[in-house]
Amino acid sequence: MLTPEQITQIAEELAEADRTHSVIPRITARFPEATIEDSYAIQGIWRDKNLQAGRRLVGRKIGLTSKAMQQATGITEPDYGVMFDDTVWESGTVIPAANFSNIRIEVELAFVLKDALEGPACTLFDVLRATEYVTPALEVLNSHIEMEGRTIVDTISDNAAYGGMVLGGRPMRPDDIDLRWVGAMLYRNETIEETGVSGGVLGHPGNGVAWLANKMHQHGDRLEAGEIILAGSFTRPVWAKAGDSILCDYGQMGTIACSFA
Repeated sequence: MLTPEQITQIAEELAEADRTHSVIPRITARFPEATIEDSYAIQGIWRDKNLQAGRRLVGRKIGLTSKAMQQATGITEPDYGVMFDDTVWESGTVIPAANFSNIRIEVELAFVLKDALEGPACTLFDVLRATEYVTPALEVLNSHIEMEGRTIVDTISDNAAYGGMVLGGRPMRPDDIDLRWVGAMLYRNETIEETGVSGGVLGHPGNGVAWLANKMHQHGDRLEAGEIILAGSFTRPVWAKAGDSILCDYGQMGTIACSFA
């Protein structure tokens, strides 16, 4: 395990990388003794500094919940991070590419909660009862740690590589659609790059939200009413750069578009 001083040092490195849109050396290469709990402690220090600076937490993202994402990263267990109010965009937004590092796009569903969710025994049925609506979402990944050889410890420390999300399409109540069978086609510059079905997320994307509620219970936390929860990508990530346009077609749930300036 890391010392409190090492945890603070890494959190400060990541905060500086976020400010300067740069990349730091892999944590696990420098501190092979670092544990998953250390990585959540690093993330927590970074989160608290942002809250103290006036940013507002609006939800959580879950990562690595599908086989597609686990195979793309070589990491075999989910992780989570926090989302702030200034990282949420509407469909059609032009996003400044220079504000991010290692930009990739993921295809997800976002659950908006009307009730709080808490572990340790949260189930899919609890999630569906607590959800006001589900809406299509694109996650913009923003990695501040060198990519080659990353482990779960590196990704968690880096706020699960979260950069922002684009919301759009057609919001639907969870009992109005079979959430296992939401399909999506992701286009970059008018070319289909990825396709997938939402059941790729743990059999049902709501299972990702239940996993998160139970995991957060281990850290003395819970999901609050009004939070937006990104349930995890059901396609592999697609790289994006300045000049690229992105469109994702979710069938009956509508489309989302954004571009990078």
